[in-house]
Formats: sequence, structure tokens, C-alpha cells
Amino acid sequence: MTTLRTLPADKVAQVRRALPFWLSLVLVPLAIIGALHGGWTVLLLPLVTWYFFSILDAILGLNLDNADPSTDEGKLTWYRAITLIWAPLQFGLLFWMIWYVAGPGDAHLSVVETLLLFFGMGVISGTVGINYSHELMHQKDRRERLLGDLLLSMVLYSHFRSEHLRVHHIHVGTPSDPVTARYNEGFYRFFPRVLRQSLLSAFRAERAFLARKGLPWHDRRNPFWRYWALQGVMLTLAALLGGWVGLGLFLWQAVVAIWQLELVNYIEHYGLTRRHLGGGKYEHVKPHHSWNASHKASNWLLINLQRHSDHHYKPDRRFPLLQTYAEDEAPQLPYGYPIMTMAAMVPAIWRRVMNPRVRRWRKTYYPEITDWAPYNKALNPAPR
Repeated sequence: MTTLRTLPADKVAQVRRALPFWLSLVLVPLAIIGALHGGWTVLLLPLVTWYFFSILDAILGLNLDNADPSTDEGKLTWYRAITLIWAPLQFGLLFWMIWYVAGPGDAHLSVVETLLLFFGMGVISGTVGINYSHELMHQKDRRERLLGDLLLSMVLYSHFRSEHLRVHHIHVGTPSDPVTARYNEGFYRFFPRVLRQSLLSAFRAERAFLARKGLPWHDRRNPFWRYWALQGVMLTLAALLGGWVGLGLFLWQAVVAIWQLELVNYIEHYGLTRRHLGGGKYEHVKPHHSWNASHKASNWLLINLQRHSDHHYKPDRRFPLLQTYAEDEAPQLPYGYPIMTMAAMVPAIWRRVMNPRVRRWRKTYYPEITDWAPYNKALNPAPR
């Protein structure tokens, strides 16, 4: 049986406990080294992000400490700081790389080196940038939410904020949530479906929100105007700094970042559904409706995103206060996200690893459900 330990607020506030979450900063000099030196160094970013942190997970094991959730926000300054400084850091890095590689900087990299370098940049802007934007979009402070919008505009996925807050958190585990991966749905079917459905559902959610206030979709308060404006600024800046090549490289890293995000979305809820109570009503979201992972190093890199069961249960908690759960409270992933996302790209391996876990989850939490076909195909009624 897993033994969890609660850390009192005074220990949570210690700087040494916050500093491991700053490990993402290691990726910035690695990107610069790749741009300056080329060759094999352009592979450093994906190698470190995927493999190095997976090796650290294997060495360091699980983190079963839970911060006291009542810890005052004033004690979380060193945790919050990394999310606040990342947006300007990523902005400077991305556009410096475009300038250096495709513009006046003239890095003299080959085409292959350039594509691999910006693949790595996409890994940064997806694995770290979008993840930090996810933390920021949940906050009440408008400045933090704006930083989240800036990060999303750098990967042309600004609607993720609306989709996540107005659709995913409300409808997770139901047919109305595009991001809940269905049982036996491979990633290569999930990805194009989500790209289409999440954009449409995000826009519809904002249109419905405005309609409830008696406003048309084109009202200036529709955040899509801000999304489009910020994305336009980013595209224009990329073109000014690097011409058509710079614009193409910007688009390439954005595609990689979106792919990284949706890989994570895929594994977070794969096969987990909320029970339909009849008449379009569903049970409340509970910790067992998300996959949980307590792996120490990858949670440092992803600022506790893998404690996803608690994030959906208590979405207003800042990342250092997210709780992990024992096996009898939430389903557990066998490995951290870096390994799980690699497995997801090979559907046969993914099904072999995860389908038995989904079936055990169903027997544990819903032994009374005998017909899973409507859940597998998202055929249950839409939530009311």
C-alpha cells in the first residue's frame, strides 16, 4: 500500500523545495548551444526532455509528499516565479533563434540541422510553454492569464484556453469533451479529431457564454479577437525577422508544440469516462477520472501536471499544492509522461500497456456497468 506524507506549510515554503521545478531553465542554454554549434547538438532538446528526465524518474522514483493544501499563497513565491519568467524567456529564445538561423544572424546550419533544431524548440514550447500557460490560465490574476495567452499565441493554439476552461473541465469524461480519448482510439485517430473538434467546441462555448449575456459572437469581449490579434503579431514578427523561412520555422515549431500538447491530453484521460446517470446527467468529476503519476523528475519538469487527478478535482489549486493519490483513490500510470507519450505514438504498444488498466479501472469503479459500447464510442447523450 502506498504511504503518502503531508508536508506542513513551513516546509513547502522552503526555497530548496521549489528549485527543482526550475529545471526547465536547463533547456534554454541547450537550445542556444544547438543553434550556435549545429551537428549532433541540435538533438539535445528532445534527448534531454524525453530521455534524460525518464532516466531521472527511474533513479529518483516517486514523490509521495503532499503539500498542505491550505498553505498560504504568499509562501509560494519561488514556485510562481518560474511560471512568470518563462513567457519572456521563451519569446526571446524563439525569436532570437529565428533571427539567428533564418535572418541576419546567418547561422549556416544545414536544412536538416535547422529542422531538427526547431523540432526541439517545439518540444520546449509544447512541453514547457503550453504547460505553463495551462497553470497561468487557471489563475485569477489578469496579468498571469495574459502571460498564458502570450505563450499560447507563440504556438498558434490560443483557443486552448477557452477549450480547456469552458469545455474540458466541465465535460471531461463525457461525449461533449473532445479531449477525452476513447477506449481503443489510437493517437493517430485522436489527433486529427481533436484538432478539429477542440477549435469548434471552444468557439461555440465562447459564443454560448456571450449569448447568455445577450451579446453576439462578434462582440469585442469574445476572447477570440485577442487570440487572433496575438497570433497575428507572432506571425508578423517571425516573417520580419526571418522572411518566409523564418515564418516556416515558426509554423514548424508550433506544429510540434501542438503535437506534444495533444499527446499529453491523450494519455491524461484515455478510456476514463464518467457514469451516465440518465437524461444527459453525469456524475461529478472525481480523482479517479484522470490518470495519476507521481514520478518525481518528470513532475519537476511539468510542474506537477502528472498529478492530474487532483487538478480536475480541485482545478483552482496552484501546482505546488496539487495532491497525489494512492492506487485505491486514482488510477496510476506505470511511467511518467515522457515514456507514456512515446508509447502513445506506437498504438500497439499503447493498447498492450493501457487497455488492461482501463478494464481493471472499470471493474473497480463501475462493476454494475455491463455495456461499455456507448462509452467506448461516445454515444451516450450529451451533458445537459
